[in-house]
Amino acid sequence: MVTNVTSLGRSGLSDWLIARVSAYVMTAYLIFIVGYLMLTPELNYTQWAALNSSLPMRMFSLLTILSIAAHAWIGMWCVLTDYITVRLIGPKATALRIIFQLGMIAITLLYVIWAIDILWGI
Repeated sequence: MVTNVTSLGRSGLSDWLIARVSAYVMTAYLIFIVGYLMLTPELNYTQWAALNSSLPMRMFSLLTILSIAAHAWIGMWCVLTDYITVRLIGPKATALRIIFQLGMIAITLLYVIWAIDILWGI
């Protein structure tokens, strides 16, 4: 039996499901924002601040941020696994892929923490 060192115990089905659910969340958020902007032609700062300071909107935004992070991680994991492994066959491929994946984890975590700080004003 072959185990992938960098899969973190996930299966292809769980990756597919996470990618689809996160895509639906991001689509719902986009539709909501575009709909809000279209229905509020004379939008001012007070209305925009009131919308974004409400708890349901903050939770929806947080869910969208986490969905973007999950979607990006799965996409980049697939790209790194396919192209780094295919282009570099041998022991260097795994080490290089892990370095790139750790970099992606660090960048994604940084962006999520930054977005949460902006969203909740921590």
